[in-house]
Parts: sequence; structure tokens; C-alpha cells
Amino acid sequence: MSTDLHPATARILIADDNHQNCELLEAYLAQEGYTVDMVYDGQQTLEAIARRQPDLLLLDIMMPKMSGYEVCQTLKSKAETRDIPIVMVTALAEMGDIEKAVNAGADDFLTKPVNKLELTTRVRSLLRVRHLINERDRLLAYLEQVERMQAEQALAR
Repeated sequence: MSTDLHPATARILIADDNHQNCELLEAYLAQEGYTVDMVYDGQQTLEAIARRQPDLLLLDIMMPKMSGYEVCQTLKSKAETRDIPIVMVTALAEMGDIEKAVNAGADDFLTKPVNKLELTTRVRSLLRVRHLINERDRLLAYLEQVERMQAEQALAR
């Protein structure tokens, strides 16, 4: 997981069983300077994330082996992956599908065909949030360490 989520260091995983969709999203994001990896089914998505966490996941809903909903629920149920921003990308545009994506834990959603400006704006925004969460977590860990040291010093007196 990157600590600085500038496009030059941010890693995005695209999960879509349609290779053309993956290539289009990759082209849009590569132009912005992001490092992009692609997988083509739900199981590959979980395996890729277990190997190396991305800073953001673009996740198709309708995929073989595991749906995007199932992948999203799995990732959001684990402490080590719950903070990965997930954008559901789908041709489904019914309110029930959007509601199901939100209930699965999706942070945002885009409908196909994806608009480049909408994609890059949402990605940039979610990566900013991710960066702020990383900074907050580092600060809280530092404060915890300082408090522990102060408590130890107080006991030593």
C-alpha cells in the first residue's frame, strides 16, 4: 500500500471479465500516471489483493467465479482490506443494483460506458481520502507510542 497517493505511486487494480473494458479503463488511468493491474474474475481479484494491496479497486459486478458484490463484501469484512476504496463499475443502472453495491460496502460506483472525466475525478477523490486515512492512522499510531512511553516513564519514577 502506498503512503503517498500521487498518481506516480498509486496502484489501481481493475477487475472485469471483459478484456476490452479493462484495456479502456487502463488507458484512461495510465494517461493520468497511475500504475494499473488487471484481473478477469472475482477469485483472481482476491488473489491479486492478497499478494499486493492496491490503493483502489475498480470492480465489475457481473464476473465469473465470484460476483463483484461477493468480492466487495469479502474485502470489506476483513480488517486488512476494509480500507481499500472500491468503485463498482457496471452496466447495471437500476436503483436496486446500486443499493446492493452500497450494501456490499462499495465506496462509489460508475455505470458503463465509463466517462473518462468522471472516472479520473472519482479515482483522484477516493485516493485523496485513502491518503488522509493513511495519515490519520500513522498519526494515531505515533500518539499511541508517545502515550505508552510517557506511561512507562511515569512508572519508572
